[in-house]
Amino acid sequence: MIQIRPVSDLRNRLPEIENAVKGGDAVYLTKNGYGAMVVMSPEKYAELTDDMEFRLDEADRAAAESDVRYTHEDVFSRLSE
Repeated sequence: MIQIRPVSDLRNRLPEIENAVKGGDAVYLTKNGYGAMVVMSPEKYAELTDDMEFRLDEADRAAAESDVRYTHEDVFSRLSE
């Protein structure tokens, strides 16, 4: 379940936030009604970013082997297809 809390809860209710994060939830923190940050466990962060790091490394290797380059318009139009 999504948890949205004011950033002041980091100071005032840290154990509750820790329990939510340990349970696998991300906690969205707001400041003055606007999103300020997201708190999550290191394991959840790694789960979200490890594949991205692998794919970026793969793209770097492919770029080193080829002279073909794409504009950002090319890339984003291919992603939207």
